[in-house]
Amino acid sequence: MKIIGLTGGIGSGKTTVAKLFEELGVPVYNSDLKAKKLMQDSKEIRNAIVDLLGEESYALEKLNKKYIADKVFGDKELLQKLNAIVHPAVRKDFISWVKKKRTPYVIQEAAILFENNSYKIFDKVILVKATKEARLERILARDNISREEILARMENQWNDSKKIPLADYIIENTDLEETKLQVEKIHHQLTKLAV
Repeated sequence: MKIIGLTGGIGSGKTTVAKLFEELGVPVYNSDLKAKKLMQDSKEIRNAIVDLLGEESYALEKLNKKYIADKVFGDKELLQKLNAIVHPAVRKDFISWVKKKRTPYVIQEAAILFENNSYKIFDKVILVKATKEARLERILARDNISREEILARMENQWNDSKKIPLADYIIENTDLEETKLQVEKIHHQLTKLAV
């Protein structure tokens, strides 16, 4: 079984592309959702986050995502420390998840595969990209955050020109019908590759 990485900057449409692969029967592991679940459910991770960021990291026993984002997205060192707590737990969970699958390939969706060098562990990597303006519009419509907060998050991710040479496949996500065709083409290639 091949293990494929799916990545792209905030607002690029990774989740949309992941859903298109799922519609084709490909199991997709969403690292961001799993990280939030582990941050909520794991006592060990919770304690480490409170030690790092303070009691306000959890409000009424729930993960305080806004507080955490406000703390780490302006402080690269703090963000690295948080990632050092969460990423190994996600990796362990992903490996366990993969062992239960029986398909030609699986996909792990993650925002920062290149930034943290984890792209090297994948058989192939798919990069989803869109224009900065399209990304900003999507995030403003989707999330309750300001343009400045979005730009701060973008600053913590590499720009596409740095990612493109490292990607095996690139999906230009501007038109949904065109994106579907790109996904189908890549799916066909990956299915043949895995045989």
